[in-house]
Amino acid sequence: MESVLDYIKQNRDRFEEDLFELLRIPSISTDPNHKDDINKAADYIADNLKNAGIDHAEVKPTTGNPVVYAEHCKAGSDKPTVLIYGHYDVQPSDPDELWETPAFEPTVRDGKVYARGASDDKGQVYIHVNSVISWLKSGEELPVNVKFLIEGEEEIGSPSLVPFVQENKDLLSCDMVMVSDTTMYDEDQPSITYGLRGLSYMEVYVDGPNRDLHSGAYGGAVQNPLNALCTMIAKLKNEHGEIQIPGFYDKVEQLTPEEREQYRELPYDEQAYKDAIGVDEVFGEKGYSTLERASARPTLDVNGIWGGYQGEGSKTVLPAKAGAKISMRLVPNQDQDEVADLFKKYMHDIAPPGVKVHVEKHHGGTPVKVPLDFEGLQAAADALESVYNVKPLFTREGGSIPIVANFENILGVNTILMGMGLRSDAIHSPNEKFTLKDYHRGIEASARFFKNLAEMNA
Repeated sequence: MESVLDYIKQNRDRFEEDLFELLRIPSISTDPNHKDDINKAADYIADNLKNAGIDHAEVKPTTGNPVVYAEHCKAGSDKPTVLIYGHYDVQPSDPDELWETPAFEPTVRDGKVYARGASDDKGQVYIHVNSVISWLKSGEELPVNVKFLIEGEEEIGSPSLVPFVQENKDLLSCDMVMVSDTTMYDEDQPSITYGLRGLSYMEVYVDGPNRDLHSGAYGGAVQNPLNALCTMIAKLKNEHGEIQIPGFYDKVEQLTPEEREQYRELPYDEQAYKDAIGVDEVFGEKGYSTLERASARPTLDVNGIWGGYQGEGSKTVLPAKAGAKISMRLVPNQDQDEVADLFKKYMHDIAPPGVKVHVEKHHGGTPVKVPLDFEGLQAAADALESVYNVKPLFTREGGSIPIVANFENILGVNTILMGMGLRSDAIHSPNEKFTLKDYHRGIEASARFFKNLAEMNA
């Protein structure tokens, strides 16, 4: 291992420049005008791996943007195979005027690189690219078998990835998946995410009269769709934050006493939490802590609402239509389609007379919880502790990474979520950043992870 660690130390500048070159490519998946940049980014990653001496690397087409597939499987069939997943596509940079430096010209300030994609996910996926490169270039053989699957559609919901995984199940066969697309618990406090919430995202439309009506001539005589929608939304949760949809909680996996004790042991400052987001009080489901509510309990939130006049000044109308976008975060045992059906039925049941309701499901994801005794988690935890000199925390995240559940369902394997970003990295926002110290610590941790995993299977 010493020669690998020496190579990592001696090539810090090169690893940074390799990342910076990738960050200069505006591989924005939401904008078709950047199709050439998408292809350029995929080619760049594949070429990096080929030049390092990996057995096989190629850009493979999908029904949408291409994926980078690579493998180095010389450790033998008695050693584990790790599939490393990440994405090279990024969010748009706008509003560009809010960036202190250009979004696609990586700039280092105070030990951090500022650029779109720095943390989400080019910087994090390149941790593992450079970890593998370090093993190969140091003259050592990788102690486990490694495959890469790096996609270009994560920021638009990965529409082509699941069909690709299904069609290439044998090619992608592995013992576990490694993903770095999450955050650490805090600076200098690494963590491993073992649970993700699922998602059911809905849109509700309420139709009333055949046109906008004068509020003086018709007010008080017909149902106002916007009033009706607000009344319906108010019935979705009670004053304690409990969701009122019949059957919503029926399949929810309850937190065990041991899990609740783990939450209580996490370092957490509620006042700092409130200060960071500018609120005086937290709010949520009665009987649970803020951390539990934010990562291990289901939720329902209005993400947007529209209807009626919204221009300058006043316009006295009863709107003909109103709508809202509503998301529900789900926990283990909840099924996104079942929850969507319950939501749809309830919205129809509580709709007042005089309006018509249409409910549409947009997309969703399945919740995931990885067993804490899974050997991959332990190998990753030991690697992080070796680098950070502190035991990593095991946490659950409130967000969703739908492909993790797909890997479990299609490939039949668990995923290790070893994120190296920070919550302050401003992903999807102007001035996105990634701490270079964690970039380099991540490369070492990834290299140690491979060694640990091989020794567990010796």
